[in-house]
Amino acid sequence: MDNRQALGSWLSGPRAAAEEAGVDFGYRGEQLGLPEEGPGSIARPGRRLGALAVDWGLSLLIAYGLITQSYNEAAQIWAPLIMFALMVLTVGTLGFTPGKRLFGLRVVALDTGRVSPWRAVLRTVLLFLAIPALIWDRDGRGLHDRLAGTVEVRL
Repeated sequence: MDNRQALGSWLSGPRAAAEEAGVDFGYRGEQLGLPEEGPGSIARPGRRLGALAVDWGLSLLIAYGLITQSYNEAAQIWAPLIMFALMVLTVGTLGFTPGKRLFGLRVVALDTGRVSPWRAVLRTVLLFLAIPALIWDRDGRGLHDRLAGTVEVRL
């Protein structure tokens, strides 16, 4: 092996090195039976972050405009509570939050297709812990989705 190949595999990560060696990982969502592209495929991280930002902004706006006139109090106390309630209620009933709907995303349960309220609560609690949401599997699902048995897909 050339030194440049060894350095390149180190920089690009273990997945790229394995693919270069001939391992076929498939596409995101293949193991879950989801399509590679289009409706029903795994949602990309950019859309997920955009939807989260919209939901946070909406929660902050509600907290600041309707509950308190202090930005610090709104951001530290009320906005997280409103966002928690928003996520649990909307994902548990409709399958999406306003931000997810705006970005064309939906949360579905792997076995039934519909997210139960208890799964929505578990998913939201784990999302608020932040660490489970930062640990992803090869399909691009966060640990919060894996433990809740859900997946975020495109509409």
